[in-house]
Formats: sequence, C-alpha cells, structure tokens
Amino acid sequence: MGHNFRLRSPSTCAVLMCTILLAISAQAQQQQPEDPEDDKKIGIWLDQGISTTLPRNKSFDVEFHERFDEGGANLYEYFVQGGVAFRPRPWLTVIPIYRYQRYPGNSRIAYENRLQLNLTLSTQRGPLRYSMRTLTEGRFPDDRDASARLRFRPGIDYTLPVRMARPPVLVVNNEFFLVPWYNPFANGGSAYTQNRGQIGVRQPITDSFAMRIYYLWQSVNLPDGWDTNEIVGISLSLKIQRRTRSGVN
Repeated sequence: MGHNFRLRSPSTCAVLMCTILLAISAQAQQQQPEDPEDDKKIGIWLDQGISTTLPRNKSFDVEFHERFDEGGANLYEYFVQGGVAFRPRPWLTVIPIYRYQRYPGNSRIAYENRLQLNLTLSTQRGPLRYSMRTLTEGRFPDDRDASARLRFRPGIDYTLPVRMARPPVLVVNNEFFLVPWYNPFANGGSAYTQNRGQIGVRQPITDSFAMRIYYLWQSVNLPDGWDTNEIVGISLSLKIQRRTRSGVN
C-alpha cells in the first residue's frame, strides 16, 4: 500500500530547500581545512632578504622567512622566494616571483608552490615615502585545488628627524587579502579573507645592510568569525652592489 506525500504550501517547500542547502554548505565548510599560513596566539617572524643589483635598473631579490606561533614555540611555516625586480620608472617596481613554502607539522598540507606578481607604486615627498603594493598570487598546495588571491598594501615610510648619518625610518602599512574566486580553505563566506596591520622601525646599519623590528596584527576571517593574533618580527636586508669595470679605449 503506497503512501502519498504532499507539501502543503510553497513556503514549506522553500524552508525544506533552504535547510538542505545549509546542510550541504556546512558539510562542505567542515571539509575545508584552515589556511595553513594562519598564525596562532603570539607569533615570531624572522625575515632575511638579499638584493643583488643588475644592469638597467634591475636587481635579483631572494628572501628567506621563518614563522613561529604559539609564543614562538612552534615553527609552523617557512619559505624561500626569489625574482628579478624591474624598475621601468622611478615610481614603479615590477617583480615576478616564485615561492616554495613548507608547513612542518601540518597533517593535511605539507608544502605549497606560489607564483606571484608584485606591482609597487611609490613616491617620495620630503621625509615621507608613500607606497602601494599590489600582489597577485596563484597558490598551488600539495593536496588542494589551485586558487588565486589579491593582496593590497598601502603604506607610509617616515624618515625620523634625528641627527644621525643614517636616521631610523618609521614604517606603517596595512594589507588587505581578497579571494573573489574559488577558495579551497575554510573562511567566513566573504571574499575579504585576511587583514594584516604593521608598524615598525627600520634602522640602516651601513649603506648596504639594514634591520627592521616590527609589530604586526593578523586578522583571519574564519567560519566562526574573525581571529586576531599578534606577531613580533625581525627583518634583515642586505644589498649587494655589482662592481662595473670601466673599459680602456
């Protein structure tokens, strides 16, 4: 003997469909891991950069980064990246970059390859230097689908009025992370996935070597809401000048 099942009203059908869609969405969200680059608790970031000058306003730039979280007790991420910086105009820098990134201790994602394009606009006005960095990156983790992300970082550098041969520079910037397309990592359902605010002081030690100490707060848009953690960083940069040999006529 059969049983007839009929929905009594369109509103009942709509409620049922919404419930099914929410259940599917929640299940899919649970299957997505959190972005492995998200810092937890108090972090310590160490950065080292080497820039070698090349002819025609170019340079070869290599960077090494180590990132610790949980009060500096856990090395959760490290990476190396490099690229050739082109400076077609005094106010424009273009850097195509390749990055190889490792996540030690992460049970789901061990490594990631990234292709990045750095476009930086800058201008100097007395002691102030204004900049706008746009970073377009393709992310290729080992067990996730590829995805793309946009990063926008406006900033200001202010050379402090100190009577020194190499005065310190105050560095302030804020970076916005957007994933307007497919995102393989857990998020709060918005294209605006992350924000990083930074303030620090860069002190030139010599004409080719500088150290920067900074404080950074990282906010990540997770399914349960925004998660904010604090980071202290130390950055070292070395610039190697190529010596040109003058010919004899």
